[in-house]
Amino acid sequence: MNARAHPDVDSEGAAEVKAITDAMVRLLIGVPLYSDGNLTIVSLAAEAGLRRNKLTHKHSGLKDLFYALVKARDPLPELEPETAQAHAAKNQKDLARVRAERDGLRTQLQLMARIVQVLEIENHQLKDTNRNVRE
Repeated sequence: MNARAHPDVDSEGAAEVKAITDAMVRLLIGVPLYSDGNLTIVSLAAEAGLRRNKLTHKHSGLKDLFYALVKARDPLPELEPETAQAHAAKNQKDLARVRAERDGLRTQLQLMARIVQVLEIENHQLKDTNRNVRE
């Protein structure tokens, strides 16, 4: 049917959309007038003065928008101070462990460098001894 044939149908739909959007605003800012203030479709319908099926069937786009706005409104979970302190303490432990491992590797490297020097000297002496024996 044509909306011009039934102007009251079009104005009824527009009035419902306005009621729903006004109700969304009231619920999202935390100032409900006609509902319990929960961020649910049931509360949105009550706040708008409509039956729930108007939101789930006729104005499902507004229902989806409401759910999206509610989801976007929820803050991202942050680390609690205790958790942040525990995380910092773990990082400090890890850093101390890595530094100790680094120092151990440094000591091993110095030891290996000395061993290589000794082996080079011994190799040179053996070459000299071998050359002297051949002569």
